[in-house]
Amino acid sequence: MGTISGALSLITGALDADQSALDVVANNVANANTTGYTEEKASFKENDSITINGETVGQGATETGSTSQRDSVLLQRLNQQQQLESSSSTRLSALNDVQSLFKVNANSSSSSGGDIGSDITSFFDSFSSMESEPSSSSYREAVLSAASTLASDVSSSASSLNEQKAAVDQEASSVASQVNALTTSIAQLNKQITATSPDSDAGPLEDQRQTDISSLSKLIGINQVSEKNNGLQITTTSGRVLVDGDTNFDLTTGTSDGVTHFYVGATDVTSELADGGGQLGGYLTARDTDIAGTLASLDQLAYSISTTVNSQNASGTDLDGAAGSNIFSEPTTASGSALAMSVTMTDSDKIAASTANEGTGGSTNVMAMAGLASSAFVSGKTPSNYYSSIVSTLGTTVSEVSTEQTAQKSSVSQLQTQVDSTSGVNLNDEAASLTTYERSYQAASHVFSILNGIYAMALNLGETTTVS
Repeated sequence: MGTISGALSLITGALDADQSALDVVANNVANANTTGYTEEKASFKENDSITINGETVGQGATETGSTSQRDSVLLQRLNQQQQLESSSSTRLSALNDVQSLFKVNANSSSSSGGDIGSDITSFFDSFSSMESEPSSSSYREAVLSAASTLASDVSSSASSLNEQKAAVDQEASSVASQVNALTTSIAQLNKQITATSPDSDAGPLEDQRQTDISSLSKLIGINQVSEKNNGLQITTTSGRVLVDGDTNFDLTTGTSDGVTHFYVGATDVTSELADGGGQLGGYLTARDTDIAGTLASLDQLAYSISTTVNSQNASGTDLDGAAGSNIFSEPTTASGSALAMSVTMTDSDKIAASTANEGTGGSTNVMAMAGLASSAFVSGKTPSNYYSSIVSTLGTTVSEVSTEQTAQKSSVSQLQTQVDSTSGVNLNDEAASLTTYERSYQAASHVFSILNGIYAMALNLGETTTVS
């Protein structure tokens, strides 16, 4: 049968176990508001029993350490949704800046920061006004004025788009250093975790690693793969390795075609990152698809109007009886046409209103130029319709991305709530655990006092001096 000293040893172990559990609860309460902290639960293990004279005797329990309440699958789902939400949010912000250049005019069905839609209408209407008095200097000056307004607003919008593209490019470039700082930290944490807790929960170290991974997923699209000894491998969504064990691989940048490109090693991964998510994916999609696409469309509009109007004017006769000269600067290619669009004609007498066989007072050619308003010479559309398609396409894209971002934000919120429910510190639960462990400790203390008294009485047998 057991001895008093054995019982004292057993209950002392119980006191130690309960004290360790109380320490875990106290740590949880202390970190209730610590960002990234994961609730810990005390773990108990029954000690091996012993057999004395054929009778099995239990040896109590030991607190074997705390375990973080971490759901890795749920955390990965949250990271994936954060990547999508961060990308759409960043892209939407850039799109809203672009759309601000093309606001709807309250007095027109067209839209633009410089009211390009109205400019197009006014420009071709000015030719219509010339039809009745093709030699009128006031009507001719009105044509050049309308042309100048159109060219100025198109060029101004192109300049603003280029500025926005450069700003987004700069924001994208700054992400690389943030990514590298996080991958460096994750690699270092991998090293610490595999060294100290290769087969068990690493507690605060894993909390820090998860916090870094969460921050990284907001910047760039990533996948994570568990490795032996509690390590993690981090790759881009396309499979480029960023962290492998205790080694990280920097994301570097370089300039190509006037914009920042991104590399892992010697491989250009810019297009891969654009599709991967995170802030960087949003920046790159906005820069290379949204802004670049809008600018290319504006270039095509400027190119088509400039070359077509110049060609039509050249086919007529001006007031001096000579062939008409260019009204707009003549672009050689569509690229860059919007920014370079300007009026080069300074003498309104050079507007070729007539044709060669009707003298200088005719209006056949100016009627043809007015008719260009309804001619589908801009990629199969009239100038006004083509411009409207630019605005409507932009508006549709903004609406779609906004809807996506709202849905993704809701998903992130729901997943975060689940993570908090699983891993966050609930003070009500901690209070309940505290009560349980306190009562257990009090009970063990009471047993200890009884055993101590019995032990003292046993020692006092036959002794004059008592032992207490």
